[in-house]
Amino acid sequence: MSSQTPALVWLEPGQDFPPASQAWGEGSPAPGLLAGGGMLDVASLRRAYSRGIFPWYSAGQPILWWSPDPRMVLDVSKFRIHSSFKKTLQKFRQTPGCEIRMDCAFAQVIEACSSGPRTGQTGTWIVPDMRVAYNDLHRAGLAHSVETWANGQLVGGLYCVALGKAVFGESMFSRASQTSKIALAALVAFCCHHGIAQIDCQQNTPHLASLGAAEISREVFLPRVALGLTQTEPIWQFDPGYWQTLLAFKAGSKPSSCSLEFHQIK
Repeated sequence: MSSQTPALVWLEPGQDFPPASQAWGEGSPAPGLLAGGGMLDVASLRRAYSRGIFPWYSAGQPILWWSPDPRMVLDVSKFRIHSSFKKTLQKFRQTPGCEIRMDCAFAQVIEACSSGPRTGQTGTWIVPDMRVAYNDLHRAGLAHSVETWANGQLVGGLYCVALGKAVFGESMFSRASQTSKIALAALVAFCCHHGIAQIDCQQNTPHLASLGAAEISREVFLPRVALGLTQTEPIWQFDPGYWQTLLAFKAGSKPSSCSLEFHQIK
């Protein structure tokens, strides 16, 4: 390790995380890196996400914990639905056998996400220990899947972490054209209906930016997470009526049912 590389906190199992403000900054070898080690148990993951921290590492590496600054976030009121995708959604919801399900096949979704590269990244980061950990988190009611089904087949989807009304997107997969994007649109519709104002996207990619996600500072992000933690989590079930929240508006328009605003946060 060179003299220019900042010291990294190494966690013992169960040890608390350092403040997110101590994450490595711009100009360091890994901006956003906060700590290494620790555990991937439910308690540690819940504690991490509640403080804007998430695990991300590759095979052969120790557990690494991150809190990037800035943070990529999708304000659900700014989700972009271009005319061509609006037609795709309309066709999907009108086609017999096409439906959105939630939490019906979480293990299958995370397995599918791990079998290929994440959008905007090379390789896969969802190593076996991560799959076990997030399946445990799902059984604890803190991780959810949004699934695109066609004729009884799982064709796309995503999974996320949810603590109260703080939602943290993790990964998506597609087995047919646009099916992961359909799942994301369903999550946005669900969030709008239930007054969930943002979905954490963690890191900037061109794909996420094209959908309306944008970077915000950690100083802005963490109070939004804290606010979401204080609010009652909705029941994770998808009603087809939620599509109207999105399809009634042109691309770039704000869905009127997105009731949670950020005026409560400075």
